[in-house]
Amino acid sequence: MDSISVNQFRDNLKTYVEQTVSEHEPIKVTRRAGEPFIVMSAEDWEREQETLHVLQSSNLMQQIADSALTHNKKDGYKPTQEQLDEITNI
Repeated sequence: MDSISVNQFRDNLKTYVEQTVSEHEPIKVTRRAGEPFIVMSAEDWEREQETLHVLQSSNLMQQIADSALTHNKKDGYKPTQEQLDEITNI
């Protein structure tokens, strides 16, 4: 993660915002007399929130673990050809 001063950020706001959105890389902005802050795209922030939600849910984490186990055993659900056709012809 790049780290820049608040003065650099302010002087080049448009450039840094475009960089953050296009490269999906947050920027840490430091302040001389205060706590630093992070600038990131809304899309990336939403993705982080979804990840945190899943990680904090024991039920979802158990479902993921169970799914990984059946996948590794090649013992998971196998859709019919009709179901596969329905999925791929969306």
